[in-house]
Amino acid sequence: MSAEALKGHLDGMILAVLAAGPRHGYGVIDSLRTQTSGRFDLPKGTIYPALHRLERAGLIDGRWSDEHGRRRRTYELTVAGKRRLGIERRSWQEFAAAVGALLDEEKPWPAT
Repeated sequence: MSAEALKGHLDGMILAVLAAGPRHGYGVIDSLRTQTSGRFDLPKGTIYPALHRLERAGLIDGRWSDEHGRRRRTYELTVAGKRRLGIERRSWQEFAAAVGALLDEEKPWPAT
């Protein structure tokens, strides 16, 4: 899927990945790819600006570390990020149920 298809959902997806524990930027990219069976194989040019935006918003905290002689920035959720993830999850569930009601003839609205 393209980055364009993810508009409005990328931040929540990154927060969900970081809920499992701290990750560096490539780890976020790899987790998104792995956890979606390759459907979201997003480039650095999509992920790193989102990480920086989330950090500026106080939703994640980034720290520099040295790993195998390489300097990397590792990101983790803040308390505000955990709260936002809860909001994002509820919003996604409502959105998915509404779209499902329109596209799937067998699901009534509201979804139960």
